[in-house]
Order: sequence, then C-alpha cells, then structure tokens
Amino acid sequence: MSDVMIEARNLTKSYGSVFAIKDVNFEVRRGEVLGFLGPNGAGKTTTMKILTCFISPTSGSARVNGCDVFEDSLGVRSALGYLPEHTPLYTDMMVVEYLEFIAAMRGFQGKEAKRRVKNAVDATTLGDVIGKEIRALSKGYRQRVGLAQALIHEPPILILDEPLSGLDPNQAAEIRDLIRHLGREKTVILSTHDLGEIQRTCDRVLIINEGTIVADDAPEALQRNQSARVEAIIAVTGSRGGDKASVTSAASTAFSKLEGVKHLKSFERGDELVFDIEAAESEDLRPKIFRAAVEHDLLLVGLRITSRDLGAVFKDLTVGSSSSASREKSGKRAQEVNLANDKTSRESEETSEEGGQ
Repeated sequence: MSDVMIEARNLTKSYGSVFAIKDVNFEVRRGEVLGFLGPNGAGKTTTMKILTCFISPTSGSARVNGCDVFEDSLGVRSALGYLPEHTPLYTDMMVVEYLEFIAAMRGFQGKEAKRRVKNAVDATTLGDVIGKEIRALSKGYRQRVGLAQALIHEPPILILDEPLSGLDPNQAAEIRDLIRHLGREKTVILSTHDLGEIQRTCDRVLIINEGTIVADDAPEALQRNQSARVEAIIAVTGSRGGDKASVTSAASTAFSKLEGVKHLKSFERGDELVFDIEAAESEDLRPKIFRAAVEHDLLLVGLRITSRDLGAVFKDLTVGSSSSASREKSGKRAQEVNLANDKTSRESEETSEEGGQ
C-alpha cells in the first residue's frame, strides 16, 4: 500500500490567458506536515481549492487518498478536513450546536456524534466556550472552532489555510502542538505567511511563485542549500607568518582563487581571522577551503556552513533581483488571479443558492 496521500501531476489552472498555476507537481506522504508558501497571488489558494474539489483544474491530475478529484470528488472530500483562510461559520449558533450540526452533516448520530464532538472540542481546547454563540467569540476562538469542524470526521488528511491567524502566542503554541501531534499519523498541508511557524511546525516546505513550484525541501536543507556560504576561522598563532597582516593576505589570496567563490570578506575576532566565503552556486566549498588552508600553511580551527533565515531564502526565490517593472507585472498577475478566483467563488455560491430554492 502506497504512503502517498496527495499527488499532483502537471496541475494547471488558467483563466483565459492568465495562469493561476502551471504544471505543478508534488507529492505529500502519510505522516508528513507540509508547509505551503508563496506570495499573494502565487497559486497557493488555487492549488488548495483544486485539492478540496472547490474548483476543477484546466488540465493535469490530482489524487487525494487514492481518489481522483475529477472522478471521485466525494471520496476526496470524505478524506479531507479543510480549514479555509476565512473560516465560514454560522455565527448565530452556539459552538456545541455548530459542531453537532457538522457531525450530522458528516453522517454521525447519537453516541458516535457526541464522541466526535467531544474529541474535537478537547483537541482544540474549546471546552470553556462551547455554550457561547460563535458571534461572541474572538477571532482566535473562531479559528479554533473552524479547526474543530475540520477534525469532526477524523480525516487522514488536513488542509489548513492560515490556521494560526488571530491567535495569541499561547493559543498559537497550543494549536502548533496539536498540528505536530496530528502530523504523526495524518497528512497535513499548512499554508501560512508566518515563516517562523513553518520552521517550528513543518517537515518540508513547498514554495510556489507565479504559479510554479520553485523549491521543495526540508526547511533546514532549503536554508543551507540556498545560502551557499561557509564561515572559515583561521588562527593567527600557528599559521604561516604569525602576524595578522601576513596571515590575512595569505588566506585572502588562497580563498579568493578557489573555483566557485563568488564573494569573500573577512574580519578579526581576537586572535582569529573569520572569512565569510560565498559560493557562486549552491555548492559546498568546505573541501576546497580545507585543502587551500593546508597548502598555504594556515591553521584552520573552524569551518561551517552558515544558514540565512527562511525569510531571506523565500525573498530570493520569489522576488530575487527582479526589476520594478517585473514586480509590477507580478502584482498585476496576482490581482488578475484574485479577481478570477473571486468570480468563481461568487458563481459557486449563486449556483448553491439557486439549487436550494
């Protein structure tokens, strides 16, 4: 039995000449917490709406828990717990009434419905407010009610769009712990703009930009691979020359001539010289630096890859050195995609209303 719970192959969604996503490919496995990142209009929401059968792709395929989004949308929906960014709630209901209603809509009755409501309430720590109307709750508590409804049917897959939005630090820590706990046995896709949450919560990061996947790796590996920087520490005492000026000159000459070095800078730290060496590409320069130090009689006492924060990596992958004209074009594309998504949402709501009349 395959442990691939979500599979997207050449997934494409276009609105006329505008592509919301194009040829998106990825897999998510059982027990994996995937962080889904991207700037506004990059294609995150479009991808999640396709996976949850809210909209259909223009081309390509997607399977969720073995069910095709085209051929078995009910099978897909039964395997998913979905928390959209703007949580849809019946605010005139009490929390317990709303969760009982969701349980009934999922087909649970009697003791089984009560058990599932209790488990969802306990998991999201809603016990103190179950008798309150949802309209009286803070945004943070409303988020937790939305998360509780996504857990009612105990699905194997959770898709959470900004689940920590509006939560205070204590509430966020509780929900973060819950997501990590759920990720031990469930598959979780977590979309958020909080890069710190991605680093603390997710096993893997998927970054999408202008409708295409630009990175797919573990947070630590992504930082390391994208930074391509090495810090080399040279001790003055014991190195050739024995004084800072001659050692600095020898080391600078040795390291700057290495193939693949893009930038080199140094500074003093006590009786040590620290060299910040940046590679032209994502290459581990440590073996070359070590050999150069030996060849030039330099006493190498420290050598490590330095990582930038995930925010800097995200910026490079989604903005980089693009010109203002390019950024303006990206902004216009995002606006067009958002307008198209809004139109699709309105049409879906109108169709639902007509069907209910």
